[in-house]
Amino acid sequence: MKRFLLSFCLLISGFFALTAQELLSPDGNLKMVFRLQDGVPVYQLTYKNKTVIKPSKLGLELRPKYAEQNPSLYDGFTLVRTETSSFDEIWTPVWGEVKNIRNHYNELLVVLDQSTNKRGLNIRFRLFNDGLGFRYEFPEQNSLLFFIVKEEKTQFAMPGDIKAYWIPGDYGTQEYDYTISKLSEIRELHKEAVTYNISQCPFSETGVQTPLMLKSDDGLYINIHEAALVDYSCLNLNLDDKHMVFES
Repeated sequence: MKRFLLSFCLLISGFFALTAQELLSPDGNLKMVFRLQDGVPVYQLTYKNKTVIKPSKLGLELRPKYAEQNPSLYDGFTLVRTETSSFDEIWTPVWGEVKNIRNHYNELLVVLDQSTNKRGLNIRFRLFNDGLGFRYEFPEQNSLLFFIVKEEKTQFAMPGDIKAYWIPGDYGTQEYDYTISKLSEIRELHKEAVTYNISQCPFSETGVQTPLMLKSDDGLYINIHEAALVDYSCLNLNLDDKHMVFES
């Protein structure tokens, strides 16, 4: 149920073109492409043909004790069907900077089947003029009546060694000053950025918290965050600084 939003926010050929599902924002500037790569869900995002998110994997790992079969929910999938729709409404907030807010997006629902475990997983994408949101959905099914998520495998592959405005990833506190650096510098600066307070629990030398603001070399500002947390833990990101890929 993790989502990410982008604060503003391929050439495809051969077999990829036959299997990829494309989704455009209402104004046509953002394009999200979804596909299965050897049974693994993968998405990517561009803005006016500029890379925002490189091909990134999606999925979850269940706690083995509660998974009736293989705990993996990140591979072995086949595409059952896709559904597209559009939505447009104006709603009035109780308070805020503007009187009315337009909720306008195009949606892609991807229905996946993990036949070896007789399990299904849906991924719902919503593409707005200023960002992309997505979530995992679990249909009612006899082979997945009760489960606990051990790890979430959602990835955000960055378009390069870009600038980040970050605070250390910590399970206990958000009381840190922000550091501005390249992604490749996070590991070196992380220890100094973890200033002492009474309730801290940093989890990685390259872990950061959301909302995470980034700026690409193309001048695009990218914000990774979450929404609608219902009975689910909040999002932190761990950076693979060899490949510049964040994973939840």
